Amino acid sequence: MENYSSKSKLHVRIRNFVWWIAPEKETRDSIKKQSKDIKDRIKAKAEEDGLTVTSMPYSGSFAKKTGLRRHFKGDTEIEGQDIDLPFVVKKDKETEFGPLITRFEGYAKASYPDTPRKPTKSSVKLTFSGTKLAYDLVPMFENPDPEKQTLIRENGEIITTSIGRHKDFIRSRVNESDEEDGIVLFNDCIRLLKWWREVKVKESNGIISDVPSFLIDLLAAKAHDQVGVSSTYPQTLANWFNYIASIIRRRETVWFNDYYKNPKLDSSHIWSVMDPVMPDNNIVKKWSGYQLDELANWFQQGSEIMNRAMVADMLSDDPGSLEHVKQLFGKIFQSHCD
Repeated sequence: MENYSSKSKLHVRIRNFVWWIAPEKETRDSIKKQSKDIKDRIKAKAEEDGLTVTSMPYSGSFAKKTGLRRHFKGDTEIEGQDIDLPFVVKKDKETEFGPLITRFEGYAKASYPDTPRKPTKSSVKLTFSGTKLAYDLVPMFENPDPEKQTLIRENGEIITTSIGRHKDFIRSRVNESDEEDGIVLFNDCIRLLKWWREVKVKESNGIISDVPSFLIDLLAAKAHDQVGVSSTYPQTLANWFNYIASIIRRRETVWFNDYYKNPKLDSSHIWSVMDPVMPDNNIVKKWSGYQLDELANWFQQGSEIMNRAMVADMLSDDPGSLEHVKQLFGKIFQSHCD
C-alpha cells in the first residue's frame, strides 16, 4: 500500500494523536528556563562541596526531541515529562571517594528542600508537582576524550558514553526525514513507538517488564536507515513494525557506522543491538531468547494490525479502522485523534 494517501482519515488521526502526546512547543522555553535554574543551584552546591563541574549539557529525549509529555498508565494518560540534566565533574583525588549520586542527592535536598526527590541507579530525580515535570540529575565524570563522559552507577558499573554524539545521532535522522515528501518525522515516529511500547508492556503479563527508550531509539533508527519514511504515518509504522520484527526474529545484529567502522561483538550474546557511539556496548545482552521472541511477536502483530487499519480506512470503514488502531495505542486514542 505504498500509494496510501496522506489525505486519509487514518493518517490525519495518527498525526493528531502524535501532536497530543508530544510536548507542546510553548513549554520548551519554560523548561529550559527552569533547567537553567536547577543547573545553577546544583552546580553552586557542588562547587561549595569541592567539586569542579566542567559542563552541563542537555541530553535525553528532551534534547533529542523524542520525548512524551504524557504517558499511558492503566486505561488513562498521566501528564508529565522527564528532563535529563547531566553534571560532568572533574575527577581527582577528592571525587574518587563516595558515590556521586549520594552527594548530588544532598545538593538537591539543600537546593529544593520541599521538592520530592528519589535516587535511582544513575541519577537523582526531582519531581515538581506544580509543573508535572521531573528532572533527573545525572552526575558523571569527565573523560580524557572531551567528546565522552563516564557514568558510574550506584552498583559500581562504569559506563562510557557521549551525550553530544547520541544527540546528534538522532537529530541527524530527524533532519533527513524532514526533507522527505509528506509530513512524517522520524522523532514523531519514535514518540508513537514509545506510546505503543507502554500499551504492550501493560498487556505482556510480565514477560517483558520494560522496553528501554534507548532500544526504541535504535530500532527506529535502523528502520529509518533501511526502510525510510513514507508520506503517511500508517504506512511508515506498518513498514517499520514489519522490518523490526524480521531483524529480531533473525537475530540480525543492529549497529551503525556513524562513529565507528566495526562493532566489537560478543558471540555469547543471543542478539546484539550496539550503541551507535560505543562499539562494545550491546544494550540487549541481558535479554533472553523467549523475551526476544515475544518482542518480535509484538512488532509483527503491530504491522498486521496497522495494515488491517489501512485496508478498513481505504474501504471507508471508519469504525473498523479506528478499532484496529486502538489495539495499538489504547482506547485513549479515540479521544485525542480528531
